[in-house]
Amino acid sequence: MKQHLFPILFKTLFTGVTLLPLSALGADVAMLFKQDLADLPGKAGQMLTVEFAPGEVSAPHRHNAHTFVYVLEGSVVMQVQGGAAKTLTAGETFYENPDDIHTVANNASDTEPAKILVFFIKDRAAPASIPVE
Repeated sequence: MKQHLFPILFKTLFTGVTLLPLSALGADVAMLFKQDLADLPGKAGQMLTVEFAPGEVSAPHRHNAHTFVYVLEGSVVMQVQGGAAKTLTAGETFYENPDDIHTVANNASDTEPAKILVFFIKDRAAPASIPVE
């Protein structure tokens, strides 16, 4: 059975937790770095990693940020609303603009984990992600 990771993350990770082990889901999210951007008033850069358990599926969400994704390990499927689904493997990248709704962010494998590095440029006070109904 596929599990939904992101609704739990929205309620816990983005309230300031630096490392969130989700052992019940087989996933870890780590906040790596957050920095205010001096030449972009009110903006911050933020980096985190997300480890997807085999078969893990996200719920639809948005970041309200420029979002850059780099696949560190495994294979993930990424899609924004109105765009084509893309299967990415280690070393490949994905971008979301601040208006995108991230409809798919899934581990492409039912047997192997996947890990991504995420970099945001966002409003300093805004959460990194919010759920979309």
